[in-house]
Amino acid sequence: MMNAQIIEELQRTYQEKDAAIRARMAEFANLGAQADDAVLFEELVYCIFTAGASARMGLNSVARIRRHLLNGSQNRLENLLVGAHRYPRARSGYIVHTRRYLQRDCELRLRERLASFGDDAEARRDFFARNPGIKGIGYKEASHYLRNIGYRGYAILDKHILRTLYEFGVLDSDQPPTTKKKYLAVEERMRKFAAEVRINFDDLDLLLWSNKTGEILK
Repeated sequence: MMNAQIIEELQRTYQEKDAAIRARMAEFANLGAQADDAVLFEELVYCIFTAGASARMGLNSVARIRRHLLNGSQNRLENLLVGAHRYPRARSGYIVHTRRYLQRDCELRLRERLASFGDDAEARRDFFARNPGIKGIGYKEASHYLRNIGYRGYAILDKHILRTLYEFGVLDSDQPPTTKKKYLAVEERMRKFAAEVRINFDDLDLLLWSNKTGEILK
């Protein structure tokens, strides 16, 4: 049984941050509804950058290379990322590899590709998380990407979320899940926790993340 004090504190902070969380979720939904394919690809690149790094580093890195995302060479992207990202060579390689794959797969028409999965939320995430054509994206960042472009129901199990769930006794470990099966199991435990504390599942992610970082980013 969850400690009543933990539930009360979470609900209190949720009320305090409710407007900001709703505004951010509305931004995600709006982007998903209106963004063109170039922006949808940029959001994917942002998530490639945040893996093993920070949200701020991801934002700064995207700003560095935005004008060159669709046609910049790996060497060009790498040079631009020096000083902005801790892994300029690896991340520039991931971007070019992913871009070439998506050009072959769907001519970078990401909106059509995303829509092709219909209501199959699992297949949509698997396309990004398990696809060798898409580099630097596992289940966490695939979930991150889909959330950021307006899809609901995916847990972004980064270190802040895992650590908080562990501290609350929801999880037995704060170590990242290493397989799809483990990821889904932790996600389900987070879903049940959200129901127990009576906080929307998608909002809970932003709430827990902001409680650790002090920010409500993307």
